Amino acid sequence: MAKNILICDDAAFMRMMIKDILTKNGYNVAGEAENGAKAVEKYQETKPDLVLMDITMPEMDGIQALKKIKQLDPNASVVMCSAMGQQAMVIESIQSGAKDFIVKPFQPDRVLEAVKKAVD
Repeated sequence: MAKNILICDDAAFMRMMIKDILTKNGYNVAGEAENGAKAVEKYQETKPDLVLMDITMPEMDGIQALKKIKQLDPNASVVMCSAMGQQAMVIESIQSGAKDFIVKPFQPDRVLEAVKKAVD
């Protein structure tokens, strides 16, 4: 059965790119969120198999959202996405329970590798 994935990024273009990579490779997009607060909301609504979470977003950043989702569901699978040079944030997100991280600009192979590792 196709895995459901929630995409969370404040840039519509990034969400579209990730969605494209995922759907072409047999994954289901459970929903999209443009900030951390929405991501937490959508997570509760859709109960996805995986969340792809941008770190830098308005309202609530990805790390805060990750922590909230982990509180709601300790078994949640979250893969963080970040731009180059956000090492400290990447480390904090892994310590907060993220399974992996992907660096922007996205390489489709790397996205799929992280997704497979997190959900299979």
